[in-house]
Amino acid sequence: MATAFHNLSSYDPTTVPSAKNMKFGIVVSEWNENITGPLLQGAVETLKKHGATDENIHIETVPGSFELTFGANQFINNTEVDSVIILGCVIKGETPHFDYVCAGVTQGITTLNETGNVPVIYGLVTTNNMEQALDRAGGKHGNKGDECAITAIKMIDFVWRFKK
Repeated sequence: MATAFHNLSSYDPTTVPSAKNMKFGIVVSEWNENITGPLLQGAVETLKKHGATDENIHIETVPGSFELTFGANQFINNTEVDSVIILGCVIKGETPHFDYVCAGVTQGITTLNETGNVPVIYGLVTTNNMEQALDRAGGKHGNKGDECAITAIKMIDFVWRFKK
């Protein structure tokens, strides 16, 4: 949803299930750390706000956004997480690099979601400039990390309902 019409940190807390027994993996890009750091902080704080414990929030870093898909896949294959949140930031520059990275990560996360049983939450901020990125990392449009945490909780609950 366009952030011009919806603050990323706004949600109805009564619609969010308890995260008490949920296990989360978070893969965060080291590139653009001034953006990914606040995204990570927002995600962790929101998970804890809804009952997640430190023991059930596992965080790993990867060098850049393109590596987020690999990191998510490693969490899925080597841990017992119920969901993986990817957090990264790609800011458009003068070359087509932006397009390749964004398309690759998007397709990679889509493939993981299509073929797996662990929801992978898309937290890749893709903007035209640094100001837009800052606006989505706790600025005037809220924090994409908050939105990703809520999405992860709701998707785990969605999966669990099928297993009852």
